[in-house]
Amino acid sequence: MNIEKQTEFSKIKDLWKNLTVTEWAKETIENVTVYLNEAELRKQLRDTTDSRNMIDKLGNPPLQNLSAVKEILEIAEKGDCLIPVQLEQIATVLASIRRLKDYLTRGKMYSNPLAYYEENLNAMEELREDINQQIRGGAVDDHASRELFQIRSQIIKCEDQMKMRAEQVMRNHKDCMADNYYTLRNGRVCVPVKKECKLKVSGSVIDKSATGSTLFIEPTSVAKYYEELQMLKISEENEVYQILYTLSAMVASDAPILKENIKMIEKLDFIFSKGKLSIDMDAVEPSINTERRIVLIDGRHPLMDKEINVPLQFEIGDEVRGIIITGPNTGGKTVAIKTVMLNCMMAQCGLHVTSREADICMNSSYLCDIGDGQNISENLSTFSAHIKNVMEILSEVNQDSFVIMDELGSGTDPAEGMGIAIAVLEELRKSGALFLVTTHYPEVKEYANRTKDVMNARMAFDRETLRPTYQMILKEAGESCAFYIADRLGMPNDMLRVAIKEAYGEQMVGSYHFQKPDGALEKKRTRKITTIKKTTGNTSLHTKFTRGDSVRVYPEQKIGIVCEPVNEKGMVRIQMPDGKIWVNHKRVKLHVAADQLYPEDYDFSIIFESVENRKIMHDMSRKYTTETIQRDE
Repeated sequence: MNIEKQTEFSKIKDLWKNLTVTEWAKETIENVTVYLNEAELRKQLRDTTDSRNMIDKLGNPPLQNLSAVKEILEIAEKGDCLIPVQLEQIATVLASIRRLKDYLTRGKMYSNPLAYYEENLNAMEELREDINQQIRGGAVDDHASRELFQIRSQIIKCEDQMKMRAEQVMRNHKDCMADNYYTLRNGRVCVPVKKECKLKVSGSVIDKSATGSTLFIEPTSVAKYYEELQMLKISEENEVYQILYTLSAMVASDAPILKENIKMIEKLDFIFSKGKLSIDMDAVEPSINTERRIVLIDGRHPLMDKEINVPLQFEIGDEVRGIIITGPNTGGKTVAIKTVMLNCMMAQCGLHVTSREADICMNSSYLCDIGDGQNISENLSTFSAHIKNVMEILSEVNQDSFVIMDELGSGTDPAEGMGIAIAVLEELRKSGALFLVTTHYPEVKEYANRTKDVMNARMAFDRETLRPTYQMILKEAGESCAFYIADRLGMPNDMLRVAIKEAYGEQMVGSYHFQKPDGALEKKRTRKITTIKKTTGNTSLHTKFTRGDSVRVYPEQKIGIVCEPVNEKGMVRIQMPDGKIWVNHKRVKLHVAADQLYPEDYDFSIIFESVENRKIMHDMSRKYTTETIQRDE
């Protein structure tokens, strides 16, 4: 029995999870259940109220997803080197912590208790500044250290020298150049030399053009700078790694503090998500009691549009433990009981409720039976599924439970269903639990009238518009309005008279006020089935061919002899030179009839049976034998 799915509380959780930024908060929401400790529940509700108040005053808090940061901390703690991008992510988180501390500090102006979580956050300014000074744009900054700045300055000078030397060679051998610009080939500065001038330019051939007419030569004067450049780049790489390892070690040493920060951010993410949900749903903090009392004033279904939702007035407890709700189909009975249970579950999970005012008791368990529950794989009918759920509910229910049941006793014989419904209600009443039940049985309404602790209620219905008003009226039993609805929707008076007579007796037919004059049921034009005309006489397929007929098989136009005439599927069996085959009769055309080819008493087994089979048949005609005739299919 999936209570959250049946009551749609799982959809509330989905909305709630969408308001979080950390994976931990999402998982916590997925696993959240009602709080059974009063002190813990009241704390959770205070957190929800405080977070909403702070968001109302200061806007949403600066929170961010921390999943990647956790992985980075694990790498650093193992002693591995962090790359610049990972260090920048650490700096981003530290900046977010700084902003969050500032946000919470501003909340102290309003004496908001949540604001004092600021004292549990450490912005680690020194680490953040070190990373920001040495890492920029996803790389180690030139000024990360004096040595690195000097090395990179020398690299720039060396590269400039290489370019200058290349340009000088091109000026000196202008006639030998295939182009006016030097180029880079395999990381080396080269000049484009015409093939026929190869020996005029001193240097090494690094590459050549696709046609082979141009050679890319690294001049000797450039090559010496290339070797120097490679040594400088090795020095640069060593210095960069030294800086990264130093920063990684700093992150590793501060990892415990960072992890505590992350835990606090995740906790605040969970708390503030409750405030965001309260704002989105325009919800209020409920009062909590332990006196088994539920009061909703202008209660709303949290998943329905506030503009079209009709507020629900509801009260149970004190002298009334159970309410039997009746009324027409689509009258809002199911919505009403879901509204009550959803508000109660939300309150006991530490959330605000969608009511103008609410006083809600703590419940040890929430139990429900909603929907037909049919399950073909488990061979459960509607009634079987209901009874399975009901028995599970009755095995768990106690005086601190809250139970809702929709269409109790439905799905079977009305008389027997009514009896079962009353038996279940009596068991619920004895348990002392609070319960809401919807039904159409008049006997159940009478049970509520005569039973202590149980009350009738009805969902109002406008007979003129045939529309429900979705308003619950306590202490009154409702009616299904089935006859009124059927009458307004066109059911003929004759049919209604039969229905009223069968439901309430002959005497009630005369008291019913029909909405329209007598008339017959209008019939619409419908489509008709067209059947195949049955053939008679000699047109049967079975007489189309006879055994021994010589036929031509299309499209190959091969000649064969009919072994078996056409069967009920339209197939005829034909002896071909290479064996017997089945062919559709439409592909076969008579060539020569059997009576023109063979004598009247001709033995066709000579043609169609093997020598072995003919011998066995001969033995069978003379004596008993255990041999069998083998025929190919």
